[in-house]
Amino acid sequence: MLNRLPPKERQIVDLLYQQGAMTAAEVTDGLPGAVSGSAVRTMLKRLEDKGFVRREEHERGFLYSPAVSDQTARKSALSDVVRVFFNGSPTSAASALLGMSDGIEASELDALEKMIAQARKSKGM
Repeated sequence: MLNRLPPKERQIVDLLYQQGAMTAAEVTDGLPGAVSGSAVRTMLKRLEDKGFVRREEHERGFLYSPAVSDQTARKSALSDVVRVFFNGSPTSAASALLGMSDGIEASELDALEKMIAQARKSKGM
């Protein structure tokens, strides 16, 4: 979903996910490189029209924030990665992540085990 956006628009959405709701001026200041305020406002309007950003009136002016929850965006991005790099196999992706287990804490492994148990339970296994 987000990977289909032009690079500057993607930077704006990424910035909003990182920082939370921002004014157009704050977005302009937060972007790398020189981008005019009017260009940022135009991109924000386009992103709003495309359904990636929502705008709310606030005492500081309009505040822009992502229209899609970060959890939904993460799931969509991960689905793309699994499709492209792991031939659509979540098991292969999980295996690759577990191959990086030297960076995983014991508590995180415990949490993964609980999630697997819950997934089995929800499938009636």
